Amino acid sequence: MSSPAAGAKRGRSRLAGFVELIVVVGLALGLAFLIQAFLVKPFRIPSESMEPTLDVGQRVLVERVTYRFSDPHRGDIVVFKPPRGADPDVSSCGVPHPEDSPCPRPTPRHSSTNYIKRVVGLPGERLKVIGGHVYINGRRLREPWARIDPGCASTCTLPREITIPRGYYFMMGDNRGASADSREWGPVPKRWMIGKAFFTYWPPNRVGTF
Repeated sequence: MSSPAAGAKRGRSRLAGFVELIVVVGLALGLAFLIQAFLVKPFRIPSESMEPTLDVGQRVLVERVTYRFSDPHRGDIVVFKPPRGADPDVSSCGVPHPEDSPCPRPTPRHSSTNYIKRVVGLPGERLKVIGGHVYINGRRLREPWARIDPGCASTCTLPREITIPRGYYFMMGDNRGASADSREWGPVPKRWMIGKAFFTYWPPNRVGTF
């Protein structure tokens, strides 16, 4: 027969175990939050705009460190906040512009949604789009990732050049005929960028870097 002291000791032991479990779970959740907030964030591909590079429903990891210390490079696949003009209820460029040119400036505020596109134009560069292909400072880019369908919409031919503002980046989807991007709502400032996509982890047959 156990004594009252032994019973009290077992009770304290169970309480200590429960408290330890709560602390461990709290630390794990806090660590997960810090990782997503400052280091790596998962992202699900919501549309066909990045096909064939990334398919609808594919999952990628986005690292949030690089752009704190360096600038984006051409070809980077980036998750970012688009301009408010990218939202369906607004859908506009930030400034009036000719119909045969890309949008030169975004609306001043960003959207609450997240987009994923590729960097094709850098600050200070002159850019135009002909037949779905990007031209920088008069020269056509080599873009092995681009999908350009014969029936590409009017945004695939915008021959009037714009100059990308300082601190802004021109973002386009790889699937040129099925992407709403900087052609319509303008370049994106670096401060609206969340991070660089670097790894795909789902589905299993697509696992790897890109």
